[in-house]
Amino acid sequence: MHELNLMCPEERVEDVSDALDALDALSVSVEDMDAHTESEQPLFGEPGMPVPKEGWNRSRIVALFPDEAAAQQAQALLVLQDFFEGCQVLGIREVEQQDWVRLTQSQFQPVDITPEFWIVPTWHELPEAAKVSIRLDPGLAFGTGTHPTTRMCLRWIARQPKGALGRTLDYGCGSGILAIGAAKFGAVEIDAVDIDPDAVTSTEFNALANHVQLNAGLPDKAKGEYQTVLANILATPLKMLAPLLVSHVQQGGHLVLAGILERQADELKEAYAPYIQLEVADSEDGWILMTAHKQS
Repeated sequence: MHELNLMCPEERVEDVSDALDALDALSVSVEDMDAHTESEQPLFGEPGMPVPKEGWNRSRIVALFPDEAAAQQAQALLVLQDFFEGCQVLGIREVEQQDWVRLTQSQFQPVDITPEFWIVPTWHELPEAAKVSIRLDPGLAFGTGTHPTTRMCLRWIARQPKGALGRTLDYGCGSGILAIGAAKFGAVEIDAVDIDPDAVTSTEFNALANHVQLNAGLPDKAKGEYQTVLANILATPLKMLAPLLVSHVQQGGHLVLAGILERQADELKEAYAPYIQLEVADSEDGWILMTAHKQS
């Protein structure tokens, strides 16, 4: 395989990328041309906030083609186009053949939630220390156990007394990892809901792979009250969902919220104050876990 490397100003990136797709590039990636220099321009914002800028001043576009002839043909056609003005061909180079499946898998290692509770991809052996495990591969929906918000929720689940989880709701289930974790620690009548049908499919698949029973569906599948309500989303939707989520918590039950930055703690407390008293229960890498107990 061969890579065609281009430099494009911000306003040309979309047109050039679309053209490369039309020219049957196997893949097209865009990165900061000035990365690791004084001119580097970060393009990420905080979760739930818009990015400060849509593109870099100068981008490197890398297009992968099956052979050198295809890359050369794409280059010859691109340079003739009006929208290529201001762009520059950096060159074509051969790419070493790799086992892409194995390379991708190598990026996902077992994750320890507690010393005895692990998230393990299916292609890995279980660690000797793992007395409880969830088998989970990267897939259609968010939640592989590597993000601090997921880890904190799972830690909270693992630390509950035996039988304390009871009937459980995972609201915004993603991959279903929290619902599956709850099942592994004794939850019963587990409902896992999400607005994304792909997440529902992913949850059903992962539950089957982990030999646990749960009911997955769209949000209208959440019915009645639960001993434990889990919601790992983001601060803004969590604030909007406050009355709904609290209404699903039974007397004496627990509400567990994640996807919240440390600086957003007061906002969440204020949003939930009319219904329940939230407290910070855990923190990791700038994220917090907030929980509340609904008094009997």
